[in-house]
Amino acid sequence: MNEGLLSPDGWYWLYEVPPQRLSLLFIGVFVGFYWIGAIVFRPILRQFVRDTAGSNDIVGYVLSCFCVFYGLLLGLIAVTAYQNVSDAGANVAREAAALSALYEDVSQYPDPHGQNLRWLLRDYTRYVIKYAWPLQKRGIVPEEGTIRAEAFHDRLLEFQPQTPAQEIIHAEALRQFNTFLEWRRLRLFSVKSSLPATMWYVMILGAILNMAICWLFDMRFVTQLVLGGILAAYLGTMMHLVFDMNQPFRGDVSITAEPFEVLYQRMNDA
Repeated sequence: MNEGLLSPDGWYWLYEVPPQRLSLLFIGVFVGFYWIGAIVFRPILRQFVRDTAGSNDIVGYVLSCFCVFYGLLLGLIAVTAYQNVSDAGANVAREAAALSALYEDVSQYPDPHGQNLRWLLRDYTRYVIKYAWPLQKRGIVPEEGTIRAEAFHDRLLEFQPQTPAQEIIHAEALRQFNTFLEWRRLRLFSVKSSLPATMWYVMILGAILNMAICWLFDMRFVTQLVLGGILAAYLGTMMHLVFDMNQPFRGDVSITAEPFEVLYQRMNDA
């Protein structure tokens, strides 16, 4: 996807704006667009229905039909965005759970193998909290965690079980490590996941058409500004909500490193 003003990738600087201000910004843009359109475009569009009997009824019927389709679309997109965040959060929790189980397994290894493996897992967890998460919040996929995971895997393979019990523990640790890698890959994949650009274009076009239809109503100008402004403000709020959930690790509705923080605290207390 190309970077640019017309591409959603070109809007990601908005995540740096505080959530309350960003919400007001979205509302201000939509309300401002509606009011400017009511002043500039409404007189032009009104020419098409000025001489039509019962024009307000016709426009109201068209607006009702349009709002049904647009409301369904906006609702489904919002649910999709929230589902992406929810799935990414579940992946993070599963990765932390797999890492915790792996830590418990290697705790059964005899020293110095067990001590070294536990240290590597603590180092990885600290890296995720302190370095990987800030990168993810900026939309950057962290790479150094792979080096730490490979170092742990190499050290894990160096261990040679001496008893049947150690063989069972070692096999379980290897299985748990593979599970951990699976959830880790899904977390990294979620860093860049977002709604397709086409969905954004359809949502924005639908909002513009929604407001344009409202300009066709024959009513007092002040009433037009007030009622249309309320509609535009709610459209702006909905658009901000979808934008905030567009990427799982960015924005106010985002995934935190809490599962790893809890795990790291338990590692240090053990």
